[in-house]
Order: sequence, then C-alpha cells, then structure tokens
Amino acid sequence: MAGAWLLGSQSSDTPDEPPRAVLIAVVQDDRADDGAPGTPTSLRELERLADTDGLVVVDTLVQGRDRPDPATYVGSGKAAEVAAAVERCRGQVVIADGELTPGQARNLQDAVGVPVVDRTALILDIFAGHARTSEGRLQVELAQIAYQLPRLQGAGRTMSRVGGGRVVGGAGMGVRGPGEMRLEIQRRRLRRRAAGLRERVAELGRRRDRTQQRRTRNQVPSVAITGYTNAGKSALLNRLSGADAPARDVLFATLDPTVRRVTAQGLRFTLTDTVGFVRNLPHQLVEAFRSTLEEVTRADLALHVVDASAADALGQIATVREVLREIGAGEVPELLVLNKIDIASPETVAALRRAYPDALRVSALTGAGAGELRDALADRLREVTRTELAAS
Repeated sequence: MAGAWLLGSQSSDTPDEPPRAVLIAVVQDDRADDGAPGTPTSLRELERLADTDGLVVVDTLVQGRDRPDPATYVGSGKAAEVAAAVERCRGQVVIADGELTPGQARNLQDAVGVPVVDRTALILDIFAGHARTSEGRLQVELAQIAYQLPRLQGAGRTMSRVGGGRVVGGAGMGVRGPGEMRLEIQRRRLRRRAAGLRERVAELGRRRDRTQQRRTRNQVPSVAITGYTNAGKSALLNRLSGADAPARDVLFATLDPTVRRVTAQGLRFTLTDTVGFVRNLPHQLVEAFRSTLEEVTRADLALHVVDASAADALGQIATVREVLREIGAGEVPELLVLNKIDIASPETVAALRRAYPDALRVSALTGAGAGELRDALADRLREVTRTELAAS
C-alpha cells in the first residue's frame, strides 16, 4: 500500500482512493527562498515526494516563527488549525517539511489524531517502495532501523512510566517497568538486526569491489552518472548506451546501480546510474547507501546531470556537490550536462550557461546533443587517464 510505513494500520476510506496528506512547515518570515524547509521550493518538492509515495496532498499549512516549537513543532495554536484541516479534508497523515524530534511527533499526533511523520520518514517510505535488488532492500531496512531507534528511545520515556516508578510488592523506585523492558527488548532486536544487515551489505560491497578491480585490470574506464533526483539520469543512460533501464517521471526511480558499456571514439567505458540526491537527504540514507554511493568515488569521471527545466537548478547543483563531498567524491573529475533542454526555457538555460559556461546541453528524450556528449566523455576520460599517468 502506498505510504504503508507512514500510515501503519490505517487505510483509505475506499481501497482505490489514495491516502490523503496534510503538509505543514515552519519558516522564518524573512527567509529567502533558498530551498530550506518551509520555503515554496521545499514545499513544492515535499508535495512531489508525497505524490511519488502515492499520497494526495489535500492541504498545506505554514507557520511563521523564528524556530520550530520544541513541543509540537508548529505551536499549540497552529496545531489546532492542523487538526481542523485534518478533520475538514479527511486527512490521514500529517507530513512535516523538516525533521521532527520524537517528542514533537508524539505531541502533534496527539493533537491532530492521525499519524504525524517528517520529511525523512517520507523519503524512507519512497525508498522502501522503489528498492528492487536485495542490496537495495537491505540498505533501506538499515536506514529505517537507524531512523526508528532514537524514536523508540524517546517513546521509552513515556512507556517506562507504566509501572516503572511505583513501589509494587516491595520493589524499589529503580526497578524498570514493563514498558521500559519491552522497549529495551525491541532496541536489542533492532540493533542485532542492524548489525546483521550491515555485514550483508558489506559483503555485497566487497563483491562489487572485486568486480571493480577486474574492470581496472582490464583497463576499462568508468563513468558514474550522478545528479539531483528526477534530473533524467536513467533516461540519459538509456540514450547513451541503448539500454532500457527504468526511467520514470517520479522522484528516486533509481536506487540500485545500473551498469552499461558504451563505446565512443573507439574508447570503451562503463556508465553507472546511481541514486539521485535531494535537499536534506536523510543522513540515515547516506550512511546506509554509502557502499552504493561510493560507486561515484571509485569512478574515473562523474557525469553530473542537471534538470535545466527545474526552477532551482542552481540550488540542485549545489546540493549534489555537497553530498558528493560528504561521501568523499568531491575530488572526482566532473562533467556537467544540462538535460531536458527541450522543455527548459531559453532564459533558464542561458542563466545556467553563464554560471557554468563549459556545461553541455542535451535532451535525453529527443537525443539532442547525445553524440556530442559521448565524444566529450571519451575526451575527458582520455584526459583524466593522461593526468593520472603523469602523476604516477
């Protein structure tokens, strides 16, 4: 079911009706639209994330304040407005455009009467629905456990009060109650599960390393396709290689690396499609998918694909480069390519070209610029190889 991890046992009024979501955000009144939580750019992206997860957004509420309320994220007055919106729109889940503490989520959920989750939980739910390979599913589960553990600990403060502080049958004040003991058992089980998942992911990573070593011995250069989610990376992979990797107009359509061979100017190399990035990418996902993301760190060249039709393409470029630095791929040579020029406005493309004059222009959909891009990849790979040889 769409949004199953978010909604728990709840379901829509009818089986065919998508679950209804109410979005909420906190933003400083004087904050520029830099894509930060609560800004129009971030809220548009949150709505797209909800749509990708099979939810329909029925209302959006924004609270202007210096910082999120420590108790309910939006404050008691706005929480009452959210509850009214949930009742009016028959909302089934409230999604915050930011990261909630366990206490904020619990208090706001008590106030509105439906599950309350944050942007991180929404992205995790999308990843859970899109993972196809065994490694992808293991990585998603690992990220979910990392997200759940501190929330169990937060819930423990409430559950431990169930019998935990009473003197029953002569027991002292320090004796743990049944709620706290149940949560400790849950925590131990989750930690054991996470340890097993990490070992299985590490083994899959070692296998990938062995494959990479064979490619290196065979002197096959590698290109990792990277970029913001929905920039058209998979479509470009298909266009350049003649492959048929899944390419859909949704966020995070690709979670599992797809490798194809390409030949240009007599040079044979591999193209690897990787998971797309997004602002405020949950750190749990960065850690869980680190072995997959490291496809970029091992590549000879990063093909950074940009959606030239996006309203905040410049901000998306900055986000991708920030994540690449975080995973240790910031020094990998980069070839920037502006995709979707068939639908991008000339003004937007011109602005991007001014900021990045060396960027190539292509359309994965129509094939415009694909030949020039193949040649540019071959040229850059030869250049990188010469540089590495000179340095050795």
